[in-house]
Amino acid sequence: GETLGIIGRNGAGKSTLLKVIARVLRPTEGRVRVRGAVAPLIELGAGFHPELTGRENVFLNGALLGFSQQEMKERYDSIVEFAELGPFIDAAMRSYSSGMVMRLGFAIATEVRPDILIIDEVLAVGDEAFRAKCLVRMAEFKARGATILFVSHALGSVKTICDRAAWIEAGQLEALGPAGNVVDANLSCIAPGAYDAGAGAPA
Repeated sequence: GETLGIIGRNGAGKSTLLKVIARVLRPTEGRVRVRGAVAPLIELGAGFHPELTGRENVFLNGALLGFSQQEMKERYDSIVEFAELGPFIDAAMRSYSSGMVMRLGFAIATEVRPDILIIDEVLAVGDEAFRAKCLVRMAEFKARGATILFVSHALGSVKTICDRAAWIEAGQLEALGPAGNVVDANLSCIAPGAYDAGAGAPA
């Protein structure tokens, strides 16, 4: 039931950490223990084939997450409805905008109801209305006890969404604690104007 934010500058190791947790990469030392099913939204378009249609990619992505074709058939209508892609679902994925790809990826990852949802900056490409819709669904996930790992440069969002945060610098953990405290500590150590504390976008 916790949402953990992971913050730090580009190249700090945030995405690498998430890839290790998602089993995309193997750790070079140490080990990671993961309990439960993981749905990663780490790279925009990961798990999708650009020449296949949105419909075909729903089933492909579902298979990569360990679900049968029948299980994805049962979830299909709900996925398309949430993604708001009905008129475009039979178009090739290469014709989709980055926002449309994000919509479909988020809809699939959250419809399969994972125990751990990993989100790495992909919400940044969505429009404001759809981002708000995603935040509502994330809150529903949290309420039913799922874990969310949320990587973002949007420090204001990290403060709002996350219970705790981890600040990573050059592969090392600088701070771990309540999200507001960690974000404030991070902001106090970076140059003024490097982040917009409200929107969180790098300047």
